[in-house]
Amino acid sequence: MPPSKPLARLIEVLGRLEIAYQIGGSVASSAHGIPRTTLDVDLVVDMAPELIDDFASELSRDFYADPELIRQSFAHGRAANVIHLKTAWKFDLFPLQRDEYSRVAFARRSSREIRPDGGDAIECALPSAGDTILRKLERYRADGESSERQWNDLLGICRTARERLDFTYLRRWAAHLGLDDLLERLLAESTL
Repeated sequence: MPPSKPLARLIEVLGRLEIAYQIGGSVASSAHGIPRTTLDVDLVVDMAPELIDDFASELSRDFYADPELIRQSFAHGRAANVIHLKTAWKFDLFPLQRDEYSRVAFARRSSREIRPDGGDAIECALPSAGDTILRKLERYRADGESSERQWNDLLGICRTARERLDFTYLRRWAAHLGLDDLLERLLAESTL
C-alpha cells in the first residue's frame, strides 16, 4: 500500500488538532520536480508540547506513536517518528525550528494536491519549490555533498520549476545559510 492512505489519516489528525505542518523531503522534491519512490515521509510540524498527548492518542488505533518519545525528541530539536501499523510506513516529524529562515519558509507553504508513490490524491501543505531547494541543499551539504540521489532531486526541481523560482529570494537565503556556492553550482548545472 502506498503512503497516501496513512498520510491522509495523519493529515486529518493534524487538521483536527489545528497543528500547522508541511510535507518536506523527497515527497516535496517529487511534487516540485521529478517523482521518485521514497521509504518515508518527512513532515515539519508546529506542535505545541501540550498537544503531543492528544496527537498520539488520536493516532493510536492506526499508528505507533509514543508521546514521551515525541516529547523528548522535540525538546532536543530532533525528529520523532510515527509508524503506520498495517503498512510499516514511517513518518518523520520534525519540530519547526525557531530560527528566522525556518519561520519565513514555513509561512510560505501552500496547499497542493500530491500523489505519493502513485497512490490516491491528497491535498496537503508543501513548502515552495525554492524552500525545498534550500532545505535539500542543507541536507546535501550535511551529508558531505556526496549523495547523487539528493543532487538529482535538486536538478529535477530546478529544471521543472525554474519559471516559478524567485532567484532573489533563493540567493538571499542561500547566502544566509552558507549555501550560496552550492546554489550557484546547482543553477549552472540545471541549465545544461
